[in-house]
Amino acid sequence: MTQNSAHKMRAVVKVGTSSITHADGTINDNMVVALCRQIVELKNAGVEVLLVTSGAVAAGVAAMGLTERPGDVSTLQALAAIGQSRLMQRYNDEFALHGAIGAQVLLVPHDFADRQQYLHARQTMLRLLELGVVPIVNENDAIANDEIRFGDNDRIAALVAHSVSADVLVLLTDQDGLYTSDPRYNDDAQLIAEVQSSSDLLSISAGSAGTARGSGGMASKLSAARIASWSGIRTVIARATKENVVVDAVQSRSGVGTTFVGRDRQLSARKLWIAFAAEAAGSVVIDDGATQALLNRGTSLLAVGVLSLSGQFEQGDVVEVLSESGELVARGASAIASHELVNVKGKGTSQGPSDSSPLVIHRDELVLLMGDF
Repeated sequence: MTQNSAHKMRAVVKVGTSSITHADGTINDNMVVALCRQIVELKNAGVEVLLVTSGAVAAGVAAMGLTERPGDVSTLQALAAIGQSRLMQRYNDEFALHGAIGAQVLLVPHDFADRQQYLHARQTMLRLLELGVVPIVNENDAIANDEIRFGDNDRIAALVAHSVSADVLVLLTDQDGLYTSDPRYNDDAQLIAEVQSSSDLLSISAGSAGTARGSGGMASKLSAARIASWSGIRTVIARATKENVVVDAVQSRSGVGTTFVGRDRQLSARKLWIAFAAEAAGSVVIDDGATQALLNRGTSLLAVGVLSLSGQFEQGDVVEVLSESGELVARGASAIASHELVNVKGKGTSQGPSDSSPLVIHRDELVLLMGDF
């Protein structure tokens, strides 16, 4: 478990569109009431809580009286702006009944990809917690488009949890937790109580987005749990409508959804950024020998092991490292630009053996991803 500087327990709670809004897009008052009550209960018990919420676009659709979600970006952005203000008003009205205050924090991928923006966002959220305020985080859909957006708030929640050194991440959904298969279509699906490693997930089919109103599904929650796990953060996936679910999940009570155990060895902020936050500028395909060297010996990636590359990238850009079969082996910050790598891939130096081949990614700038959930 991570330890924040104030020695208080810190939790990030994420609620999705399908839970915070009704089918017609109107805000689910019962869910807002339950969430705010539980967050205040945790605050009174000394737990610092950040809320990551979806639902702005759906709330905008309802406010405008539309019968379906539009498909064009500009209208979606406008609806997000309309719905976000209504969502925040409803949260703050409910928090006010408990003597609490919520603060809007809108984020875009650049806020995590750029180091300075990351630090600014982190400091703002930490200061809000110091002031006793509940940060209410959402993606800034009013300005985001397909090229510059996360696409779901599960990933944002995990990155926020890392940035504020949270102890637990709670992902609320419309299912009881992670099942061996989708329980909506398979009566034999079994709930998984705990996930400790990738081997616990070998037989699982996570599926895609759960509803037409939301953008995240169980697959995105698995990805978020992975990010949190690499940060040493315990993650719980549980049903949003379960009585007292947030309090029970944060306080590690049994019978609440699926718990993902945080890794003992955590990634540094730099490596977490490389692995999960930075946009990949390109990719390299490496041979089996290089794959085994990375996985088994923890070596740097040298040009001699590179079979091919795609994309245009400069020195320092993040690239994906793929096996010959196309599996993601790692991500790393390239030590060489693509226009230089294309001339030296598969080669050692003119002076001698392959271990003197030009450096592609130093091991200190490389995060191995194959084989972990």
